[in-house]
Amino acid sequence: MPKRLDKALAQAVPEGVTLSRARIQALIEAGQVSCEGEIERSIKARPEVGQVWQLVLPVAIEIEALPENIPIEVVFEDEHLIVVNKPAGMVVHPAPGSETGTLVNALLYHCGDSLSGIGGVKRPGIVHRIDKDTSGLLVVAKSDAAHQGLAAQFADHSMEREYQAVCWGLPSAMDPRLAGINGVRFEPGNVVRISGNIARHKTDRKRMCVVQDAGKHAITRVRVEQAFGPSEKPVAALVRCWLETGRTHQIRAHMSYVGHALVGDQTYGGRRAIPKGALSDEGSEALRDFPRQALHAATLGFVHPVTGESIRFKAELPEDMARLILFLNT
Repeated sequence: MPKRLDKALAQAVPEGVTLSRARIQALIEAGQVSCEGEIERSIKARPEVGQVWQLVLPVAIEIEALPENIPIEVVFEDEHLIVVNKPAGMVVHPAPGSETGTLVNALLYHCGDSLSGIGGVKRPGIVHRIDKDTSGLLVVAKSDAAHQGLAAQFADHSMEREYQAVCWGLPSAMDPRLAGINGVRFEPGNVVRISGNIARHKTDRKRMCVVQDAGKHAITRVRVEQAFGPSEKPVAALVRCWLETGRTHQIRAHMSYVGHALVGDQTYGGRRAIPKGALSDEGSEALRDFPRQALHAATLGFVHPVTGESIRFKAELPEDMARLILFLNT
């Protein structure tokens, strides 16, 4: 038997019961574990052969966020998880200044009693997020088993995530300027691979930035799907981005770092001058006035954490981005 109490209990969890070691540690520290009537609060306690230990799982408590009847587009749902197509403008999780109207509020209403409790709390298990003004696919756990399985896939970068975006300029592997940027290299199929650690900006805490000797490792791959404007110097491009890692603002920060910030991104890009005659009047106006970062989580694929089935979902471009591309093509 392992020496530490948390390891011993984790090894003895019955089949069909989902309890992570972190959850067991929290239960020990909360006084929910005892031996012969004596509560033990140290995860480093050493159980002895023949002892009978009891772990009490408290009833899942209600989350402070309130259910709200907010329409959401459900792409897939079963008893373990739910996949939604989040609209731009919706915050994923309640936070100061955004306590209501979030995806969590909507899911609490939609899922109701089907939430079995994540870490002892009746709440949706948020394993990844997309920014408020980014649209697209998001998977949320409804049970502890699903939460742990999905979190593990995010941690080992095995989950498939593809985004579509409209950026300024043309991030092409044929551009010699890109070849000179630290961390950029080219892969077959005109794919630009961006590798650069991402950390919080030192002076602007709302921004992330690419750094050399700190931050978290991050890799983004980019491929152009369509260019807009003169062939010799396109004004903008529709690109597909693959995430090998999932850092805060990763695509936005990486695209800005290589000089191809996303259209509409006021944090990392802002507006740019559009050469006269490079686009139609409608295209120029649509590009200048796009109100958010033109970024959409288009594809999400993973192994179902309970059934083991490989599943993959796609979400078409939202109306505002589809309209932007339509005007750019006029």
